[in-house]
Amino acid sequence: MPLPKFSDIRYDYSLAGGATMDVGCYAVDMMRTFGGSTPEVVSAQAKLRDPSVDRAMTAELRFADGHTGQILCSMWSRNLFQISAKMVGDSGEVHLRVLNPLAPFSRLSIRSAEGKRVERFPRRSSYAYQLDAFAAAVLRGEPVKTTPEDALRT
Repeated sequence: MPLPKFSDIRYDYSLAGGATMDVGCYAVDMMRTFGGSTPEVVSAQAKLRDPSVDRAMTAELRFADGHTGQILCSMWSRNLFQISAKMVGDSGEVHLRVLNPLAPFSRLSIRSAEGKRVERFPRRSSYAYQLDAFAAAVLRGEPVKTTPEDALRT
């Protein structure tokens, strides 16, 4: 999903456009989920499409209890399309790399004292998972996985 056409809606500031708001939200959500809270930004470096909209972002994050994280997202840069997130704690680290923009979380690496493990997931569209969750909530009354409040925090 590299977007070299800067007139694309995803670069529109009035619609919350830019790499961080469009594709980076997946990495931020993962950080919040695995980190257990909302981190603070220690540092960030953007590659800009214009003064208000980023086309790529790297950010170093820190959580209140001391563990750290890093996100990288891009819609147009040397890496073309990329989303990744890495969290480091006392007992190890978790690294997510999105290989297919329509199937986030396709590879998850976990490193700890026991060694390194890589989990691979089916190349199924994230939209299919969203539809499954929506149908389960509507048809069977299952709880919604992402609340409106959580979406706003991400």
